[in-house]
Amino acid sequence: MDINFPLILVLLTLATGLIWLGDRLFLRARRAQLADAGEVIVDEDGQPREPYLVDLSRSFFPVLLVVLVLRSFLIEPFQIPSGSMLPTLEVGDFILVNKFAYGLRLPVLGTKILDIGEPQRGDVMVFKYPKDGETNYIKRVIGLPGDHIRYRDKTLYINDKKVATDFVADLPPRELRLEHLGDVDHEIYRMMGYRNDASEGEWVIPAGQYFMMGDNRDNSNDSRFWGTVPEKLIVGKAFAIWMHWKSVTSLPSFDRVGSIQ
Repeated sequence: MDINFPLILVLLTLATGLIWLGDRLFLRARRAQLADAGEVIVDEDGQPREPYLVDLSRSFFPVLLVVLVLRSFLIEPFQIPSGSMLPTLEVGDFILVNKFAYGLRLPVLGTKILDIGEPQRGDVMVFKYPKDGETNYIKRVIGLPGDHIRYRDKTLYINDKKVATDFVADLPPRELRLEHLGDVDHEIYRMMGYRNDASEGEWVIPAGQYFMMGDNRDNSNDSRFWGTVPEKLIVGKAFAIWMHWKSVTSLPSFDRVGSIQ
C-alpha cells in the first residue's frame, strides 16, 4: 500500500498546532502559577519547563505548516518512475510541479477552491490515475474538452487535422521526431516496425475531461487504453527538472536541470 503522505502531513500539522495552541491558551498560565509556588521544575531562566510533547510541537508546527502550504498550494516535487515520457523525461528525473497553475485545491480532498487557469494542449501534467484515483501519473495534454482525437498508423489527428511531426534521427529500435502540438514543439519516440492495434482509435473528449498521451508513444499506458482524465483528478503542471538520480547506487546529477517543454 502506498503511503498517503499528504494526509500524514495534514494530520501532523493539525496535531502539533492543536497541542501548541492548547498549551498557549490553557496550560502555560497554570504552569507559571505552579512555578511561582515551587511545584514544577523551572529552567535556568526561571521559566517553567515545558512538557516534552509541547516543546516538540512548538518546534515542529511552523516547519510542518510551511511545508504543507508550499506542497499543497505552490510547488510539489515528484520523481519519474517510468520511461513513458521519454525523451522529454527520463527515469530518475526529479521534477517540480506547479500546484496553482490550474487552480488552488484543498490538500488530500483535491477540491478546487479557486480557479486560476485551465490545462492547455501540450502541457505536461501530473494527475491521479482515473482507475484508482490515487496513483500519480504524468503525461502530456493532447485533447481538451470537446476535441475529437484520432490515432492511426502512429499519426495523431486533432479535430480532423493531422498533427505535424518532423524527422530528427533514427535511434534503433526507435525513431526520434519533433511534434508540433499547438504552440508546443516537443520530441517524441516512435518504435520502428512496431504496431499496437489496441493503441489506435477515435475519442470525443467529454466536458471537464482531458486526453493524455506519453511522449514515448509506443510504450505509454495512457488515455488510449484507460480513457480521459476528469478535472477533479488534476494535480498540477510539470515545469522543471531540478535533479536526476536514477538509483541509490548512482550519484545525483544536475546535467538535466532545466524547463520542461
